[in-house]
Amino acid sequence: MLEFRTQGFNGYAVKYSPFFDSRIAVASAANFGLVGNGRLYILSLTPKGIIAEKWFDTQDSLYDLAWSESHENQCLAAAGDGSIKLFDISLDQFPVQSWQEHKREVFAVHWNLVAKDTFCSSSWDGTIKVWSPERSESLLTLPTHSCTYSVSFSPHSPSILSSVSSDSHLRLFDLRTPSSASNHLTCSIPLHTAPSPSPPHLPQTHGAIPPSEALTHDWNKYRSSLIAAAGVDRLIRTFDIRNPAQGPVAVLPGHEYAVRKVAWSPHVSDVLLSASYDMTCRVWTDGSALGVGGQGGLQEQQQQQQQMGSRAVGRGGGGLVFGGGKELGRMGRHTEFVMGVDWCLFGAEGWCASVGWDERLLVWDVRAVIGQ
Repeated sequence: MLEFRTQGFNGYAVKYSPFFDSRIAVASAANFGLVGNGRLYILSLTPKGIIAEKWFDTQDSLYDLAWSESHENQCLAAAGDGSIKLFDISLDQFPVQSWQEHKREVFAVHWNLVAKDTFCSSSWDGTIKVWSPERSESLLTLPTHSCTYSVSFSPHSPSILSSVSSDSHLRLFDLRTPSSASNHLTCSIPLHTAPSPSPPHLPQTHGAIPPSEALTHDWNKYRSSLIAAAGVDRLIRTFDIRNPAQGPVAVLPGHEYAVRKVAWSPHVSDVLLSASYDMTCRVWTDGSALGVGGQGGLQEQQQQQQQMGSRAVGRGGGGLVFGGGKELGRMGRHTEFVMGVDWCLFGAEGWCASVGWDERLLVWDVRAVIGQ
């Protein structure tokens, strides 16, 4: 496990570069993001450990970041003053572009993985905006009417994007549809609904429960219709957007406090990683297609873990709740809220990075915690 200290700044988001296996960016904020400056770290993994290539200070907290998919040296940062800044790490000090249209904190940014020429942002002001790095104004504004913590383009389509909000809904927008109908909104899924049909072994408390704020979501990299979402109610749920009325496909309990980030594996179709306010990162299988898309390593360890039988998940026990998924392992080296986690796209499957309010970036191997 490698470690880097973000002295004086609390980590909010971490992303591996899509171009270099040794480059990582961290978005951070002073004073836990409540007041003060932000800092974007550009870090390198070297034989001597993690070193800071460069950092950029901002006037307000940074809550999220996204690497450009078209320029290897450019990185977006989402700021607490409602701005989005594009930095070029080959230059010093100042952003090469800045956009200021959101009325409140920008909490998420995401680059279009297919078209590569647009990106999106979401804010506490209840809107999602689509941008081009070549233009000074947004291309499109999509209202959600609630604080939107997470937004993402589909990795399978250049025109579909999704979001989760404080009103406990997962929204899907298709930019190919007419805007006059409902601002490109094609589907709105309440995250707190019970699975349908509700199985007899499902505890009543995991059925129809009160709505709670949704903080994070992610698209499965292999199955184009599957999305995982999580938030304040501590449960991770997966949804098949082809049949939104059926409710969650899988429900994964275990975290003791709110889930701040979920990320599907880029190597294995049924494995995802989560970060939580309970100071742990956990690796899960949703039970749908164990090992599909993998290449040994992580797949084999999952199979070994499955042979060990179901293990207790969280304090309440019960590794299986709905959908056949379960926790495979956890990493508990952080000493404060874990805010961000990301998978490395390159090399041996299983390497990831996590950041938290303990002012630490940890780079670690998921395979080492499976079974713990």
